[in-house]
Amino acid sequence: MLTRRWPEEVETSLFKHFDVVLNKDDIPLTEHALKGAFRSYDAVFSTVTDRIDDSVLSGDNLRARLIGNFGVGFNNIDIKAAKRLGVVVTNTPDVLTNATADLALALLLSVARRLGDGERHLRGGGWSGWRPTHMLGREFTGRTLGIIGYGRIGQATASRAHHGFGMKIKIYSRSSVPSAVLSVNDAEQLPSLDTLLSSVDFVSLHCPANSENRHMINLDRLRQMKPTAFLVNTARGSLVNEKDLVAALDAGVIAGAGLDVFEAEPRVNPGLIERPDVVLLPHLGSATVETRNAMGLRVLENAIAFFAGREPPDRVV
Repeated sequence: MLTRRWPEEVETSLFKHFDVVLNKDDIPLTEHALKGAFRSYDAVFSTVTDRIDDSVLSGDNLRARLIGNFGVGFNNIDIKAAKRLGVVVTNTPDVLTNATADLALALLLSVARRLGDGERHLRGGGWSGWRPTHMLGREFTGRTLGIIGYGRIGQATASRAHHGFGMKIKIYSRSSVPSAVLSVNDAEQLPSLDTLLSSVDFVSLHCPANSENRHMINLDRLRQMKPTAFLVNTARGSLVNEKDLVAALDAGVIAGAGLDVFEAEPRVNPGLIERPDVVLLPHLGSATVETRNAMGLRVLENAIAFFAGREPPDRVV
């Protein structure tokens, strides 16, 4: 069963290999409906917005033995519960790297040059013509970008920023990054998160959303940043304490933010909605035709391998 509608090309491919049940209304399934799906079908193909926790998986008559998650992140799934119950989980790495890195750069540029504010200003009829002091933003080229989490997407974002805009790259990662990987983008790994935050002009989040990283960006951390610095998040909403971010913006602690993900999607903190210094997007990181097709086909590839008795290439548990 698919918990949401997928691109037509992918659904057509799925039907060639399996008997597929679609969520024709394309609205999020309730916990009750998810529990029913896991007791009615051999596999459930979920998305990052489906909360598959112990209460969904546990109980009698569990039938599903595969969760094919449509996304590289799988923090929406209780991995410990799945492992305990013998349910295999797969994800879709690699294929959304470029699309997400592109969007991170788009948000970085948008917040620096006030693109969201400018478009609203024009569409609202407020533009009276060019003048030297109108809607001044911040220079982007040659500035210093701090990247938190240096996996595939973090590295791809660094490459675009460094080689395309001459930005200096500083990174924070809990694990040591090989010098050969750092040298590709002339990146410098800093010893602590606070050291990075205080020394860069832009911060871009690319780390996993686990319990250790929840609200890693809070008021104390925001106060470590320069008052002229910008924060961008294309990873997961739980990394940022939105209440603290609103307070920091109100107090001028940082200059602005660009957010593609939120703590309680699709709800957004009301304090962010009307701000001219924030660019907000509805979780568009992987939203290209090419990437969403590739993600769905990756789920299919894993499912074909699993039901043929082979090891799924993207198994996470």
